[in-house]
Amino acid sequence: MGNPEDETDTADAWGFATKAIHSGQDPDVSTGAVTVPVYQTSTFVQHGVGKHLGYEYARTGNPTRTALQSQLAALEGAAFGVAFASGLAAEDAILRLLDPGDHVVLGNDAYGGTFRLISQVFARVGITWSAHNLADTESVGTDWPEATRLVWVETPTNPLLTVVDIEAVADRCRQSSRQPITLVVDNTFATPYLQQPLGFGADIVVHSTTKYLGGHSDVVGGFVATNNGEIHDQLCFIQNAVGAVPAPWDCYLTMRGAKTLPVRMDRHNENAAAVVEMLESHQAVKTVLYPGLESNPGHDAAAKQMSGYGGMVSFRVASRDAAMRVAEATHLFSLAESLGAVESLIEHPGVMTHASAANSPLEVPDDLIRLSVGIEDKADLVADLEQAMEVA
Repeated sequence: MGNPEDETDTADAWGFATKAIHSGQDPDVSTGAVTVPVYQTSTFVQHGVGKHLGYEYARTGNPTRTALQSQLAALEGAAFGVAFASGLAAEDAILRLLDPGDHVVLGNDAYGGTFRLISQVFARVGITWSAHNLADTESVGTDWPEATRLVWVETPTNPLLTVVDIEAVADRCRQSSRQPITLVVDNTFATPYLQQPLGFGADIVVHSTTKYLGGHSDVVGGFVATNNGEIHDQLCFIQNAVGAVPAPWDCYLTMRGAKTLPVRMDRHNENAAAVVEMLESHQAVKTVLYPGLESNPGHDAAAKQMSGYGGMVSFRVASRDAAMRVAEATHLFSLAESLGAVESLIEHPGVMTHASAANSPLEVPDDLIRLSVGIEDKADLVADLEQAMEVA
């Protein structure tokens, strides 16, 4: 097999698609199986008291989970990765790094589930929070409270697709004269194929692997990547102590999905661009929100830190009623929550995914429609939206 260190150096030089297929995916030693086995076991035999082969109990560790963590860490360009049972379980683990009295700064356009977790769960144990316009690079950091210990960035955001300049926010975190501020970036919308936040100064990257990384609407999961060994050790402790771990079969499905992430994202990008072109010219559309548009305020930041603009598109129509009618009139776009899978989805964020942000600083416009553009034939997707607009 050669020198292991040489093999590691070679793996570091692999391209993204090669890493997606081969990182953490060594053939099974005992059988030669190309695919990582699903180690469906709750415990592992020890050959003596305290003497085992690296695994002792499945909550603490499982070889299938280890393979997934290695694969996804490689895709994010990270030294470490920790997998969880859901995206919110991953977020929960990150927030457990804080102490009572610490303050979280999050964007004023954050995912409703993140907002609910911070404002209704962690606020009960003494964590405070405030919402800010993190896309305003001129003012970012100037009004953060003294107790700020963590800044939570989504880019592009859910559901308004606002782009935050990661490097600019990272610089403000480092310039803090107070205690160190940890920068977390939710990279779910962009995926590591289009954006790698650690390279722009983020300390932690979080994913709902339910979305693009899994990619097939058949598994729920979460993942955290970091280059900070201390943070990694703390997250591993929380992973084991709290126990919100993914099952072996869930790890297998996520690994399988991630192997095709590059080819899927290329198609998502292409299809979304076609949908945006149609929406931009449609008389019933007030505004199209998409980072790839040169008219988008965050376009320059997106062009700097992203290699493509993704498959998520939001747009606004005349009214709440019109938005509801459009969302209910499509055929190929399924009316459903979630995103990032091969099939196209449509939703009304104000009533569906972001209902928990109602009457808060993060409330979304009620005339907003969010699309997760899938990998079907783009002409069919455009035609479906056109007929829905006519029906509505």
